[in-house]
Amino acid sequence: MITKKLLLHSQEESLPLLGEQDAHLRRLEKEFGVEIFVRQEPDGSGFYVSVRGSTSRVEKALKRFKEMRERLKKGEEALPRSLPSISGPESAALPKDAVYLTAYGKAIIPKSEHQKAYVEAIQNHDLTFGIGPAGTGKTFLAVACALNALKNHHVNRIILTRPVVEAGEKLGFLPGDLYEKVHPYLKPLYDAFYNMLGPDKFRLWRDDEVLEIIPLAYMRGRSLDTAFIILDEAQNTTPEQMKMFLTRMGPGSKMVVTGDVTQIDLQNKKQSGLILVKDILKNIPGVPFIQFTEEDVVRHALVKKILHAYDQWEKKGEGN
Repeated sequence: MITKKLLLHSQEESLPLLGEQDAHLRRLEKEFGVEIFVRQEPDGSGFYVSVRGSTSRVEKALKRFKEMRERLKKGEEALPRSLPSISGPESAALPKDAVYLTAYGKAIIPKSEHQKAYVEAIQNHDLTFGIGPAGTGKTFLAVACALNALKNHHVNRIILTRPVVEAGEKLGFLPGDLYEKVHPYLKPLYDAFYNMLGPDKFRLWRDDEVLEIIPLAYMRGRSLDTAFIILDEAQNTTPEQMKMFLTRMGPGSKMVVTGDVTQIDLQNKKQSGLILVKDILKNIPGVPFIQFTEEDVVRHALVKKILHAYDQWEKKGEGN
């Protein structure tokens, strides 16, 4: 795999070259089997197209870009209409009520009333909390909403994070680089992306930092603009960590916080940042808290029964 860049001379050139909503880029991705992203220069002076794939495919895609530039100079269309049009899951129209269409053509649709309310809250607010038991689609639907926002250019990257409680977040003592150290703890976050993007596109987006999955400890000191940020397993945050995370939000960003207050791994369970945050933010309008129940579980039918059995056991005081 290689990545090559093509500098765009001006904003006036960019639109006809890229196409409306980057339609030309999507056509070239389909035709040459490459990944194409638009990036801004660090100093804000201009934009460039980043093309990633095998050497031969990248070279062919860049050659087509140069041909498109020549056509535009002659007053012609950047891409001739005779080029094969894109078809397939990602370009197909979304079915009604669907949040995202996966690389395998499966529509992600909220199934319960709480799931529908959750998706609507995410779409209409900059900060949303989803709280409830495992298997209710909290993280999965948040990822689908994030991919939808990225596809529609509402954000330019997705960031997922979670506290690494088991390692005390002192990852320096573990062997390997950062990816090898945190992979076992962040693996559950990968699953949703594998299901929606497929492993190849997931790896490409991760390598190009369109998608970033990091431990919560590495969020300190950052300001995240035009990003969709998801905090998973938030029940294992301290109040200080929750405050640190929420204050990372920059202009144009969305945040979704998910967790299950019945599965707190902290020594002092009453000091969970997820438990306390609802009371702390209660006077701030426009911050919805969506509460899921066992009725929203969409995993194996047995999971719902297991959750109910544990709930009854805990109510009897046998869990103390």
